[in-house]
Amino acid sequence: MRRVLIANRGEIALRAVRVCRRLGLESVAVYSSADANSPHRWAADHAICIGPPPPKASYLNAAALIEVAVASQCDAVYPGYGFLAENNSFAQRCAAADLVFIGPDCESIARMGAKVAARETAAAAGVPVVPGSKEGFTSAPTESIAREIGFPLLLKASGGGGGRGMRIVTGAEDFGAQFEQASAEAQAAFGNAEIYLERFFPQVRHVEIQVFGDRHGNCVHLGERDCSVQRRHQKLVEEAPSPALDEPTRRRMAEAATALIRALNYVNAGTVEFIYDPTRGQFFFIEMNTRIQVEHPVTEMVTGTDLVAEQFRVAAGERLSFGSTFAEGGAAIEFRLVQQPEFLRGEVHTRWVEERFRTAVN
Repeated sequence: MRRVLIANRGEIALRAVRVCRRLGLESVAVYSSADANSPHRWAADHAICIGPPPPKASYLNAAALIEVAVASQCDAVYPGYGFLAENNSFAQRCAAADLVFIGPDCESIARMGAKVAARETAAAAGVPVVPGSKEGFTSAPTESIAREIGFPLLLKASGGGGGRGMRIVTGAEDFGAQFEQASAEAQAAFGNAEIYLERFFPQVRHVEIQVFGDRHGNCVHLGERDCSVQRRHQKLVEEAPSPALDEPTRRRMAEAATALIRALNYVNAGTVEFIYDPTRGQFFFIEMNTRIQVEHPVTEMVTGTDLVAEQFRVAAGERLSFGSTFAEGGAAIEFRLVQQPEFLRGEVHTRWVEERFRTAVN
């Protein structure tokens, strides 16, 4: 690789520019007209306006991005997170234009992006999966299917995430109405109305394992991140290591995540997400993100790695620079700011934050 188009904006675009500079690569930034003065434009070696402010006309315009990449003689495209990072069609279009897509292969993106197929893949790899439906539905299935899984149920969008198209159903009387709402929201958000069903566990932790693979058959994990503090199914706090896991559970969860990416022949960065029931000592696979995540610096801080630089190296065909063991130490916490200051000032939340900081410092 010689020149890379950075198909994103903001913090991850700046991070990619720094990696390019460190690896001796030229960076080409794109920006919407609303971002004409954004730092990522000025930091890159070259910058091109991709379109007007609406994301669909700029950062989500796959055809325009490919055209700019080819016209500017780029060898590769870095999607970062969000926008087109997990868009299988975009990855295919990059390959068709002879551009290296700095991320996983098209097949992995497609299979793990379809939530029902992802569950099937995980189960086939021997990974514990949350009890749920074996298919997705665009209209409410019979109550017998819901009762077989067991209430309370969690309705989830097959084609997306981030809490959209998600509903908790406590009983059969609310099932039909909640399904219709979830399906309509999923259609609006992702263009896909399909919903699948999972058993809802009210008292669990949300723990994810950072994984990485290369084209030489190496598949490793870099420990876990605990993202249990959420609001409306959106993560607010990420920390590593998880304060909820004992060592045997931590090891089993990491082994399960590694088994999954090995079964996929997975290449580049990814995250395998689990729910963990501390009262029973059980964990279950819920989904996989086939990209780098916003919270990746938490893992970098405790492992001493540069995951974005590793994405570039692996995409260029190099072997992973770290093995199955790494120098983990200390603790790291990432907070996401929200627009509800009254929530951030809440007494319970403030006590929790203070406790986590004391733990990290000690």
